[in-house]
Amino acid sequence: MALQQAQTRTVRRRCGVKVKDRLQSKEPREKLGIDDIIAELQQNRLRWYGHVLQKKDNDWVNKCKEYEVVGFRPEGIPKRN
Repeated sequence: MALQQAQTRTVRRRCGVKVKDRLQSKEPREKLGIDDIIAELQQNRLRWYGHVLQKKDNDWVNKCKEYEVVGFRPEGIPKRN
């Protein structure tokens, strides 16, 4: 959420749009030809995952996927499934 807000502020500043102009945030992005930052990050993650899937079984990236950390988890940090 904070990343989207930062992008919106930056895009509005670059276009010279004030908040009181009451434009939707997608209008200045379309004017500059910029995608939403969240969609861009998702595309990059999927691209990276596609590269990981193409790696050979003995590659270090695949070894990292299967690596299990031994130790304890500090309180307040949820366990990932």
